[in-house]
Amino acid sequence: MFDDTQLYDRIQHDFPLDTRPYQRAASLLGLSERTVLSLLARDLGNGRISRIGAVFAPNSIGTSTLAALAVPPNEMKQVAERLNADPAISHNYARTGHRYNLWFVAGARDRTMLDAVLHHIADDVGYQPIDLPLEREYHIDLGFPLGKGREASKPTRRAPPVSVPKPEMDECDWRLVAALEPGLSLTPEPYHALAERCGLPLTETLQRLQRWRKNGVIRRFGVILHHRPFGYSHNAMCVWNVPDARVDAIGMRIASLPHVTLCYRRPRRLPNWQYNLFAMVHARGMHELEMTLSRFDAIGGLAAMPHAVLRASHCFKQRGTRYGNIPARV
Repeated sequence: MFDDTQLYDRIQHDFPLDTRPYQRAASLLGLSERTVLSLLARDLGNGRISRIGAVFAPNSIGTSTLAALAVPPNEMKQVAERLNADPAISHNYARTGHRYNLWFVAGARDRTMLDAVLHHIADDVGYQPIDLPLEREYHIDLGFPLGKGREASKPTRRAPPVSVPKPEMDECDWRLVAALEPGLSLTPEPYHALAERCGLPLTETLQRLQRWRKNGVIRRFGVILHHRPFGYSHNAMCVWNVPDARVDAIGMRIASLPHVTLCYRRPRRLPNWQYNLFAMVHARGMHELEMTLSRFDAIGGLAAMPHAVLRASHCFKQRGTRYGNIPARV
């Protein structure tokens, strides 16, 4: 019986830009196009995968932020539902370990629109979010290796990724972004359908996607997994207050560790939030998670710095950040 993890390991990062991409992906594994489409349709339906599409580099198009609310436990579900209803919110998690216990990601075309989103949330739920935009990236991937030796292929990062300059976005670009956000259709020629949705010729649609991939605007193009159904059942957001002169060096060391899927610097928001270094860990079990936490402590001086471990207790929402069709708040 075919192990579908082979397929997902192959197409999480480099999904073909061919006119028949599912056929191309299938041929590399000795499968038929129909088999691959059937597997993807099954797993979209049962929630194992989210979509087939693009993950844009942080703040390369539009802008986004990580934010958090301190919510009384008896109001958590109600507040989370109100956040979920906002199209600007892509991720929404309850976390334990700090009084800021509801964490979400918000995105918009520009900072003015994003500020309006946050102001609207504060007015709507009655609590002021802390706004923690990305300052420097050390590692952001969120592709989940599934096969044997799954951590062996993770490169050691010797320097932070180079920031991607914001491209000049015309209205055709924004139409393409909006059409791409729900994911590619499960048809033999999905780029034809994408081109029709955004009103561009097929050749121009593929050229724009290829240009974004080449210059790093698209960080990853492929199948987007929901990690829990694939066994990544434990995740924790680890935060530290690191002296500014050391944060880059320590961030790069943390970024190279197994099971670290995100690592970046964000601003402190004193007096409410003192931490400036963040690392997200996704692990298959408690032992794997605890082993990673112990590796953090082995980095010189880190265990003695103020820190917190915020473990995910409930996922209220998880999907790609959307920039294309989010209206300005008034």
